[in-house]
Amino acid sequence: MQALLDAIATAPDLPADAGRLFHGRGGRFPGCEHLALDVYPPVVLLTSFQQLPDDALAAVGAALQARWPGVAWVYQCRAAGAAQTRCMAGEVPEPHVVTEAGTRYLVHLLRGQNHGLFLDMAAGRRWVREQVKPGAKVLNLFAYTCAFSVVALQAGAAEVTNVDMASGALAIGRSNHELNGVKAGARFLAHDIFNSWGKLTRGGPYDLVVCDPPSFQKGSFVATKDYARLARRLPALLAPGGHALLCLNAPELGVDFLRGTVAEHAPELQFIGRLENPETFADVSPERSLKALVFRAA
Repeated sequence: MQALLDAIATAPDLPADAGRLFHGRGGRFPGCEHLALDVYPPVVLLTSFQQLPDDALAAVGAALQARWPGVAWVYQCRAAGAAQTRCMAGEVPEPHVVTEAGTRYLVHLLRGQNHGLFLDMAAGRRWVREQVKPGAKVLNLFAYTCAFSVVALQAGAAEVTNVDMASGALAIGRSNHELNGVKAGARFLAHDIFNSWGKLTRGGPYDLVVCDPPSFQKGSFVATKDYARLARRLPALLAPGGHALLCLNAPELGVDFLRGTVAEHAPELQFIGRLENPETFADVSPERSLKALVFRAA
């Protein structure tokens, strides 16, 4: 816990953009592996994967108020796989809109484990913004709240198809497009991807396919068996020279798993490289951290 308190005490002013402030999950701070501190301006979020006693929460609250007087903060405990969330000080805006690199996103800190924007995927969103060419056609699989779609359209994409089973997440995605003035060209399909290949293939080919599935979601996606099913479909979806950004956030599965799966089931695709994660998500074991790999069609 002391490493977290020290990080708060020595932190700079709260950033304007959403981001991670302390990454105990990366293993660089012994004894703090269960802790993460994020900022979704103007609110700070403390996440713990162990139940924290009241005195520890009081210490964090005191440190936050000493460093940023009056700051609002939220505590989420994810012990035993269930999320319990409460506002500890101040108020959370409603609606709560944050920015990243000039793009605006709706977030929701007080409900659910996912808050509307995955902060560790910032490098992926930056890569999409840099990669997309004017007029491009993009397929965004497991789109969640459609952040990749927003930046692709801002970069000049002509069309983005967002696919996700969760209609509620796609509704937030629509709002994200409206917030940024990029409604034209965006499509939203609340479909099971594995039952929609025919429709998606007919809508292609795509210059870019983004695939950011959950690593394990019972009844929806299990990386160890379902990534192979995805990989087999990629060559038919991609235009010649098109790119695929394949993401995996499973600590137990390394880069070799994802590269090997693509090599076996989509050998036509060339591995280009792995995107570097944000420095604020540095990990003692890069194999355990987020994997975002780029492939190119022949």
